[in-house]
Amino acid sequence: MSTSPHIVSDVMTHTVIAVGRDAPFKEVVGLMKQWHVSAVPVLEGEGRVVGIVSEADLLPKEEFRDSDPNRYDQLRRLTDLAKAGAVCAGELMSTPAVCVHADATLAEAARIMAHRKVKRLPVVNAQDMLEGVVSRSDLLKVFLRSDEDIADEVRRTVAADLFPGQPVTVAVTDGVVTFGGTLGNRNMVPVAARLARAVEGVVDIRMDFTAPAPKPR
Repeated sequence: MSTSPHIVSDVMTHTVIAVGRDAPFKEVVGLMKQWHVSAVPVLEGEGRVVGIVSEADLLPKEEFRDSDPNRYDQLRRLTDLAKAGAVCAGELMSTPAVCVHADATLAEAARIMAHRKVKRLPVVNAQDMLEGVVSRSDLLKVFLRSDEDIADEVRRTVAADLFPGQPVTVAVTDGVVTFGGTLGNRNMVPVAARLARAVEGVVDIRMDFTAPAPKPR
């Protein structure tokens, strides 16, 4: 029986391109281009993540190419200008690294990405050792679940619990869940919508219940 991918470890990439503090500027750029990534973790020791070098960290080198040297020296304390003079990953990196743990939910990872405006997150353990990386595209994998898998999970985890013994149907088309059937008491309908929306891969919820026929007097 298929289960929904609920946490980062379900979708993350285990093979990660990373660099050490001493990696030269051109090596970092070359690795990003070769592996088609927008950022690389910076490691030290046995693999502890100490920072991230992203495309945004590399751009000041080009942005301030024509800066007045005197002006440059006066403002070197500013982060971007300092990075314009960086020659290795340790000088380029943003620190502390924005990371996530493997047991974090996909929603938590998505919120971190949105809040910190990053496209990729290193996945680390309790000791900050690198375990993998999760990207925006990885989080979107949940929407590749089949309609059949989604419908099965909604029936088991939502409909069966909230509407036991009632003729409630669940259909899914292109990720849109439609509850149908005959339902007298609709008090649990908002709860059903909320729980179904939490199922990974669900795009939207629709309610198509009909009222039971009135009993003859």
